[in-house]
Amino acid sequence: MNNNPIYKRVVLELSGEMMRGNPSDKNLPISFDFLNDLSTELVELQNCGIELGVVVGGGNIWRGASVQEIEQTTSHQIGMLATVINALALQAALNKQGINSFIASAIDIKPMVELCSHHQVIKRLKQKEIVIFAGGTGQPFFTTDTGAALWALKIQADVILKATKVDGVYSSDPFVDKKAKKYTQISYKEAIQKELRVMDLTAFSLCKEYQLPIIVFKLTPPGNIKRIVFGENIGTIVSNA
Repeated sequence: MNNNPIYKRVVLELSGEMMRGNPSDKNLPISFDFLNDLSTELVELQNCGIELGVVVGGGNIWRGASVQEIEQTTSHQIGMLATVINALALQAALNKQGINSFIASAIDIKPMVELCSHHQVIKRLKQKEIVIFAGGTGQPFFTTDTGAALWALKIQADVILKATKVDGVYSSDPFVDKKAKKYTQISYKEAIQKELRVMDLTAFSLCKEYQLPIIVFKLTPPGNIKRIVFGENIGTIVSNA
């Protein structure tokens, strides 16, 4: 591992499902053990001079695309609200550790969260605040992936770190296919040709067009985020290389 970080401004993407932590612990949508552990890691990164943005999904509370009982636009809007709940929970965990954080929302819900420009976000990052992105893109029919890609591009992040329950990108589902091959590095073009599910296509196309690298990795064991930021080869890096 290098002595100095190779990424200075990072966007970490967390699915809502990850907010549950270990599902066997409690039958709750949010695990505060998970949030406390994550906050400890984020604080350590911040102390190393890393500017941190965290994009949170809402799938632990509501999955807008899979609910058929109500009209789709409304269902997606409920999903956006779920991301705000998760953002507030993460902010509370950071506050508990005495860390300044700010929620940059794509939807306006005063006084809890409010709309924020990328200029404001960059200013907060430079003031050593951890920025939590909520509300997705502010529009229905877009995923957390797209929200992460848009914010990362707007704030000129060095990389998107996509945390998952799998330790990288595989040729097929490693839980089903024992012969699945793990890629340590792959190009955007090859990932598209092989139809690998790195991100949804809209988000992935944005990253490809603007040459924004994506690292897909497993969040556990603790410390993986720091190892990646300091150059250790963990997970799969998707780039033009």
